[in-house]
Amino acid sequence: MAVSTKHRISRMDRLYEDERGYDFIGRTKLWYGITAALVVAAVAAILIRGFSLSIDFEGGTTLSMPAGDLKEDEVSQVFEDSTGVEPEQVHIVGAGDSETLEIVSERLSQEDVDAARTAIYENFEPKDENGKATPDAIGSSTVSESWGSSITQRMLIAMLVFLVAATVYVAIRLQKTMAFAAIIALIADGVIIAGIYALFGFEVSPAVIIGLLTVLTFSMYDSVIVFDKINENTEGLEGQRKKTFAELTNLAINQTVMRSISTSVISALPIIALFVVAVWLMGIGTLRDLALIQLIGVVEGIFSSIFFATPLVVTFANLSKKIKRHNKRVADYRAGKSDEGEPDTAPASGRTVVSPASAKPSSVEGDAESSEPTGHPGATWRPGR
Repeated sequence: MAVSTKHRISRMDRLYEDERGYDFIGRTKLWYGITAALVVAAVAAILIRGFSLSIDFEGGTTLSMPAGDLKEDEVSQVFEDSTGVEPEQVHIVGAGDSETLEIVSERLSQEDVDAARTAIYENFEPKDENGKATPDAIGSSTVSESWGSSITQRMLIAMLVFLVAATVYVAIRLQKTMAFAAIIALIADGVIIAGIYALFGFEVSPAVIIGLLTVLTFSMYDSVIVFDKINENTEGLEGQRKKTFAELTNLAINQTVMRSISTSVISALPIIALFVVAVWLMGIGTLRDLALIQLIGVVEGIFSSIFFATPLVVTFANLSKKIKRHNKRVADYRAGKSDEGEPDTAPASGRTVVSPASAKPSSVEGDAESSEPTGHPGATWRPGR
């Protein structure tokens, strides 16, 4: 029985072949349209709804206590009656024994804070972690507006330094066009993520800014992986006429897409775990904010690096004379034309078999013996003959 030697190619292996991979670059207009729509929607959400800034940016006072059986509206009313200030936000975070009720308001004086704590304790008697009713179970913190302004300024400086450093690195390590594409993609990432926060009313805190810088770095890393493969595939580009820059770039995306997805999934798992622990079990606001921004950024970073940054590289490259000239050479080659643009009518080179009867010895100029007859046609030479 014959043994079959046919090798089955998996779907993942097909991504590494030009003919069987997904045509990412061929759908560039679609990706540009989706990105433009997301950016426009994000800008509209920012302009219409604005951001919900945390107390760290706006300044103010926060009271927190174990939630227990407390009702948000009842506690809010007691707070307002005791201070004369309507709270900006009263909500419960966490789950189970970790549930915490938080009251956020404009900045209060210490007298107002003490009055609010006393009134809340007298009406509800919240208990501490040991189950004892005490005024100490009600914590308070106050942040000044100047501190929030300082945090905002440092955030903007950090963002600017990051963008400049990332641009310089990619320009030196890879190509200038890749650096431009990466930065444009990062700006789009930032706008879209900001739009998501504005649209859904997620609170913007210093932890969110730290997380944003983290996810932008991850997005840059994902783009560099694809860019590095593009460099590898297009090395010696003008030495061949079979593939254009766009086709070799599309092959690079197919060769790295599974790596990008796998990296993102692996990165998302601990973030999801952090989010569950921070929000559902512990109710810690800082960890919650950090996990949420990272989860959003990891998903958005995959889209921008594959569907936006890399097509931008091809768009910028196709504007150069070098790539235009190469694309024309490839088109002429596929049309059967020579480099001069004329149809290639030369016979196809192939293997020629010459019979002994038709073979003639080559003559070397200046060699007298080469002009002598070699015998009858087809004769061969042997020692002694």
